[in-house]
Amino acid sequence: MLSKQGFDLWANEYDHSVQVSEESDSYPFAGYKEILNAIYNEVMSTEKANILDIGFGTGVLASRLYEAGHDINGIDFSNEMIRIAQLKMPYAQLIEWDLTHGLPEHFKKKQYDVIISTYALHHISDREKVAFIKELLPQLSENGKILIGDVAFENRRKLEACRSENLHHWDDDEFYFAFDELKAELEGSCKLEFHDFSHCGGVIQISN
Repeated sequence: MLSKQGFDLWANEYDHSVQVSEESDSYPFAGYKEILNAIYNEVMSTEKANILDIGFGTGVLASRLYEAGHDINGIDFSNEMIRIAQLKMPYAQLIEWDLTHGLPEHFKKKQYDVIISTYALHHISDREKVAFIKELLPQLSENGKILIGDVAFENRRKLEACRSENLHHWDDDEFYFAFDELKAELEGSCKLEFHDFSHCGGVIQISN
């Protein structure tokens, strides 16, 4: 797993790295554009949404939503990625923050129509994901939703199959979603749906 400094150094090449993986339909970013477009289209069903973006990176998705008139708040732990994203979204409220510390107190005072996270939550453990999602649920406005686009699989068997096919560059320091396990952990707390867009990527939709 890259450190904060590693992401700062990678920031200027990040979008190109994603593009190479996405265009070759290879792990980890196969289906990347479709995943972002699916989240974009879902958000656009709400007019002038108040959005919280968890791990917005260089602002690829958030800037499109910003340009469409939505209110963007966001956290990311890379100062350099924040700098790049802020240039695209000068009036967005973007904060440098470590996901493992939960939400910043400032953002806990707000409610959000949509909380989005793309290719960020795999940097925290499965247990931390469950706790973090539970922390996010009270921040949703009425009919609000959480949309997570990431390296994700319907179940552990499919995750392990992908790992076997990509052993030469699989990142064992990252924790990818096995949807059935996440659903079992959150049973009774919320409603969950999973939509896969490639052999290694999908969108998880969560609502109260």
